[in-house]
Amino acid sequence: MKKSRGRTSRKRRRKHLQRFMYGVNCSHKLEYIKLKKWLKERGFGDSSLRPAQFWGTGRGLMTTKALRAGELVISLPEKCLVTTSTVLNSCLGEYIMKWKPPVSPLIALCTFLIVEKHAGEKSLWKPYLDVLPKTYTCPVCLKQDVVQLFPEPLRKQAQEQRTTVHELYVSSKAFFSSLQSLFAESTATIFNYSALEWAWCTINTRTIYMKHSQRECFSLEPDVYALAPYLDLLNHNPNVQVKAAFNEQTRSYEIQTNSQCKKYEEVFICYGPHDNQRLLLEYGFVATDNPHSSVYVSSDTLLKYFPPLDKQRNAKLSILKDRGLLENLTFGWDGPSWRLLTALKVLSLGEDEFTCWRRTLLGDVISARNEEQALNITTKICHFLIEETQHVLLQISQMKRDRENLKKQLTLVEALRLEDLKILQKSAEILCNLNVTTV
Repeated sequence: MKKSRGRTSRKRRRKHLQRFMYGVNCSHKLEYIKLKKWLKERGFGDSSLRPAQFWGTGRGLMTTKALRAGELVISLPEKCLVTTSTVLNSCLGEYIMKWKPPVSPLIALCTFLIVEKHAGEKSLWKPYLDVLPKTYTCPVCLKQDVVQLFPEPLRKQAQEQRTTVHELYVSSKAFFSSLQSLFAESTATIFNYSALEWAWCTINTRTIYMKHSQRECFSLEPDVYALAPYLDLLNHNPNVQVKAAFNEQTRSYEIQTNSQCKKYEEVFICYGPHDNQRLLLEYGFVATDNPHSSVYVSSDTLLKYFPPLDKQRNAKLSILKDRGLLENLTFGWDGPSWRLLTALKVLSLGEDEFTCWRRTLLGDVISARNEEQALNITTKICHFLIEETQHVLLQISQMKRDRENLKKQLTLVEALRLEDLKILQKSAEILCNLNVTTV
């Protein structure tokens, strides 16, 4: 009897460990059963991928068989994709064709999503709409208190994103009103700001790149979006490589993996070599140990460490500005970037060394003093950013206790700041070794 209990306990532990490692298969859930049936009606064959809930990444797709490098992971027929052609073939087509000035492909797709979501049970796309996120974590959706905790330049970019979406809403109101004959209730109620924000985030975070030919009924903005049901459940991993493209022969969007994947593991794709600030801005998430990530140094932070009385200061700044060396100054996993070190070396040039600024830009060593000063200031900036990041993390920790409703949003910013801290600590270690070598 005891043996049986022990065996059961071990079995339960093994099952728990497998769930932790591989994730929990969700294909038995009604929304996924309906989605697979709906996709099958549109020509999507059975795939080895199953929807699952993973410990680290949330919802994703697991493989039920081992995948080899070069193997086709998924092939989604054109009939399953949502493109501007889908929109033109819907009830919106005639309204878009006659509207002047022409709407953008983006607004056409946003309008389609809002209309189909509003249609509810009557929508032909309901099985897909039912598995789309109800809310998003792109900066445009976050509370201002949370956005204030972002590092620069992300804080500024978040504000620009908010402005973009708001302007898109305001400029599209007249077009939305022109659709009134399609609805019993007011278009102002259906096409409200939160509806557009949800649709915009859906397009921004979930579309695949698929170039379409230019059509007169649309503005000149690139028509490169396609929503891909089921395929869009694949999560991002910066360390994987895939080939993804529309196959003109099979008329399907196909993804081929360039790496192996074990049975029951999560299958990933790569959205591109983006750092964490870009991932949060565009997709609303952060990747752990992202090799492409870096911490940005603002020009204001840079100038704190140089005396304003330096007679050549303005000339040095002009040199750097003209060559774009006051932007994209970063610390990465391999320490300070060449751009950051070069900017600091130019700013550290002594009065008698200033004429050598061109040589500095070419990477020449001007003097031991210049090298040492630039390295010391780099170290000071790194430590300042470590302290600043730790201070913000403390703020986030306090806010998570006091603002329960913001916990999910705060956890996202916390993840970003923790990754920044790891990068800065690694950079500090590298700088310490460089200083020791210099001495």
